[in-house]
Amino acid sequence: MPKAITLIRSTELSDAAEYAYAATAPADARLIFLAGSCPLLKDGSTFGIGDFAAQAAQCVENMRQALAEAGAELEDVICTRVLVASSTQSDLVTAWEVVRDAFGDHDVPSTLIGVAALGYDHQLVEVEATAAVLD
Repeated sequence: MPKAITLIRSTELSDAAEYAYAATAPADARLIFLAGSCPLLKDGSTFGIGDFAAQAAQCVENMRQALAEAGAELEDVICTRVLVASSTQSDLVTAWEVVRDAFGDHDVPSTLIGVAALGYDHQLVEVEATAAVLD
């Protein structure tokens, strides 16, 4: 299936960012808006209590499942937002590196944000995403 996403990299902006600066989808693409992916197991318990990397990995796995049920995969994601319940930069980077590595060469535009708290008990990470597919 052809991909709907075009990642845009700038030669005029810093290459320190580990993602494309923008992305586009054609007008005939079907957009998929995902709820924030949380590190929850099927029974509703929080996975990886106290572990930023483990929670980020579980968020990605849950995102993969939601994408699959919508007829998409990680390579169809057009942007992400990674929320980390910490004011310590190294905690944010730990979560970010897991998400970044999961996407591999599909380095979609992303925002990394430290927040005061997230919605579930013991939750440290949440990943929001939007995808686009051609049907």
